[in-house]
Amino acid sequence: MADRIKLDIVSDLVCPWCTIGYKRLEKAISELGVQDKIDIEWHPFELNPHMPPEGQNLKEHITEKYGSGLEDQKRSEARMAEFGAELGFNFDYFDGMRIVNTRDAHILLDYARAKGKQTELKMRLVTAFFSERKDVSDRRTLIRKLQSIGLNAEEALARLDDDDSRYAVTSKENYWQSLGVSSVPTMVFNKKKCTYGSTTC
Repeated sequence: MADRIKLDIVSDLVCPWCTIGYKRLEKAISELGVQDKIDIEWHPFELNPHMPPEGQNLKEHITEKYGSGLEDQKRSEARMAEFGAELGFNFDYFDGMRIVNTRDAHILLDYARAKGKQTELKMRLVTAFFSERKDVSDRRTLIRKLQSIGLNAEEALARLDDDDSRYAVTSKENYWQSLGVSSVPTMVFNKKKCTYGSTTC
């Protein structure tokens, strides 16, 4: 592997399979010892782009969107928790957990990319949502996570009120969808698409 590999990952931070897929990839990269040859860039995908500011109860949302009953959801959550534990990640599903809008988080991830800290912020936000019972649409949470990795929270949050920054995120979403990305995570190795779980990957 003399050349560097560009790895584009299209995902949403409230997608558990995106976290599992990345943690498995991270483990493989570490075992191969090629961390210094992989350039990762995260791209936005919103599972629920029209989610209102107050969010929605997760169980109600899953039932409405996918038709899954409570027992099926409990089995799925237990499965996620098991997979996560194997990878050193804690999925803490709890009663009253809410799914939220992730548009602002994606805007800040784009900001962090320019600062060379995109993956670090991504995992801080993912951990906040799945492990720390935090609302990742709440600006107070976003500020704390930005500051925790040494980013300028005031500068970053200014982008949330900037029309161009918001448009940039939706444009990127539209770009990937125009290429056929309809499920996440989708990983693109040197421009070759691979949807997580595909037998061709």
